[in-house]
Amino acid sequence: MNTTVDERTPDHDEIVRVVQGYVEGFQGRRDKLEAAFHEDAWILAVDAEGGFSKDLISDRFERWAASHRQVRGRVIKVTQAGEVASVLLGFDNTENLADSWVDVLALLKLDGRWQITHKSAVHSTRAAWAKPQ
Repeated sequence: MNTTVDERTPDHDEIVRVVQGYVEGFQGRRDKLEAAFHEDAWILAVDAEGGFSKDLISDRFERWAASHRQVRGRVIKVTQAGEVASVLLGFDNTENLADSWVDVLALLKLDGRWQITHKSAVHSTRAAWAKPQ
């Protein structure tokens, strides 16, 4: 996982490890998805054509894990303020960069453990400077 950091946040490595678990979940690792996301986390997404979707992320775990999609997580920015954090993530499809996504992940530290509580995603064609090069 590549990381671009202006300033390292206090829990940077822990936060990035959670995000990496989300990325690794696409390789048949539903357990990694379950560990990375809070059970009540939502996804809001805009696809390449501008279509909007929203779901409980847990409703997508089985499909995501079974996809075995070749993806690479590109951490663009990590921001933390105490027990709340955000990650701007390039979710790059290594087999077809044109079919990549950019996510904004919101995380909370709950019971001493970081979890993703929300994901907003946009297809990379709508992500301006953040799309993969």
